[in-house]
This record gives sequence, structure tokens and C-alpha cells, in this order.
Amino acid sequence: MKSNISRRSFVKIGVASTMLGARGSALAASANDGPSSAILHRAMDAFANHRNSLVHRDRVGIVDFSRASSLKRFFIIDVETGASQSYLVAHGRGSDPAHTGWAQHFSNELGSLASSTGAYVTGAEYTGKHGRSMRLTGLDSENCNAESRAIVVHAAWYVTPQIAAQTGKLGRSQGCFAVSDNSLGPVLDKLGAGRLIYATKM
Repeated sequence: MKSNISRRSFVKIGVASTMLGARGSALAASANDGPSSAILHRAMDAFANHRNSLVHRDRVGIVDFSRASSLKRFFIIDVETGASQSYLVAHGRGSDPAHTGWAQHFSNELGSLASSTGAYVTGAEYTGKHGRSMRLTGLDSENCNAESRAIVVHAAWYVTPQIAAQTGKLGRSQGCFAVSDNSLGPVLDKLGAGRLIYATKM
């Protein structure tokens, strides 16, 4: 799903001088096609705080765990143009023990099987037990164990629009950002190594 996130919205949250050029769009993100202004605010603060850890600053991934897993809540935003694409993404079983479809708890602990919030920098691709995958490094205290926990981006059979429509929720990961098979290629290709993913919940 493609939409446009207003470059003007970045101006309003006070980080445009470090991220954006002079041109701006009058379009604003709605609750259905992009992250809220509050989520954008947090993500851009994280971008500013961690910009020296990023090799590339042209695109940003944002995961809004405030939304149910049945909704597209993984957004990849082109900072220069404001174009946004959205994807389904699972949360960890430790974040939703009762499997309600809502992420309720977050943890950085080994063995928690939970999702972690915070800023990540994308790393190298590799082929593992889930096939094509991408390593992540946690940049904040709440996700600094991401590498030792093997928190990565990968595809999973339990992430599909059909499962979301039939059950009202996706399956759960072990804390990884699990996307659909069809979305994996575009997600990894757009992010590549050295870009920011920011995950949060309002």
C-alpha cells in the first residue's frame, strides 16, 4: 500500500532541518495510511538522536505497535519525497501471551519471546532458518540485546492478509519483525543495511 507522508509534517515536529530539503507536500497522513503525527514525532526524534549510527538517511522504517496485528503497521517512509509504503508485521508471543492480536508487553530479556521497542539500525542480510533475513542492532537501552536475542526481519507463514482477515490477527513471532513472504523482498530491498527502524507503542 502506497501513500504520502507530508514533508510538512516533519517540519512541524522540528527535525526537518536535519532531514529534509525546502520542498514540501500539503498532504497529511491519515490514521489508515501512515503513522500518526505522535508516532512520527517519536521516530524523527530517534532519527535525530541516532543519525551518526546510520549510513543511509533517505528512508526510515516505523513500526506502530499501537495497532492490532491485523492492520498494516510497518511503514517505510522516503524522507525526501514523503512516499510511504505499509506492511503487515507480527509481534512476539511474549508481548501477547493470550494471543489477542495486540502487543501489550515489551521486553529486552533473553528468552522473553517478546518484541522490543526502540531504535534499530539495519544490518547485513543472511540466509537462515527463515530463509532470507536481515540482522538488526538495537540502539537503545530497551532493545540493546537485539543481536544476542537474534531479533531480525524475516518472513513467516503466519503473516498474510488472509490470516488477518480470517482470524482478526496474525500469528506471533519470537520477538522478530516477521512479515509476509510477499512483503519480505520489498521491505529488505528498501531498507538495506544502515537505515533506521523505530518501533513504539503509544
